[in-house]
Amino acid sequence: MIIAYRNATLADAAALGGLTRATFIETFGSLYRLDDLAAFLEARSDANTARELADSRVAVRLAEVGSVPIGFVKLTPCKLPIDDEGRRVLELKQLYVFRPWQGAGVAAELTRWAIATARAHGAEDLWLSVFSENPRARRFYARYGFVEVKPWAFMVGDQADEDILCRCRLDVAADADANADA
Repeated sequence: MIIAYRNATLADAAALGGLTRATFIETFGSLYRLDDLAAFLEARSDANTARELADSRVAVRLAEVGSVPIGFVKLTPCKLPIDDEGRRVLELKQLYVFRPWQGAGVAAELTRWAIATARAHGAEDLWLSVFSENPRARRFYARYGFVEVKPWAFMVGDQADEDILCRCRLDVAADADANADA
């Protein structure tokens, strides 16, 4: 199967909203009480996804097989609790790939796009938050130059998970990117 990549448009809101909810449930759903999970997913409704896609400061790249979305990455203005040190920053808000396509290079392609797009928008740093109990994701991000900075509480409903805030200095990410697939 051929995996194609393209920028998401407002017409993709329902598909992207569904993909967001489905991949979150697939990966993390068993960790939460039903009411906490429902509250978290409601904030990722199709209507909220459409509002995000309508924001010119938000960029989303989709991975598709045929016309079926299998993964995406989202860049947004940074809302994480960071000290930006006066630098221009963006946030890699989400990088989700359906399990059958994990390990097929989808996440790598989407991450390379996110880094290049952040640079093209003048960002000096790219930040993200990763679940502390997800060692595979932590290793993946490290290969692209993301350095773990500090823990923070990521809320899913009323449940606080320990996430780790990570920063990629884009002026050195090119070196990390060259070694990521090695």
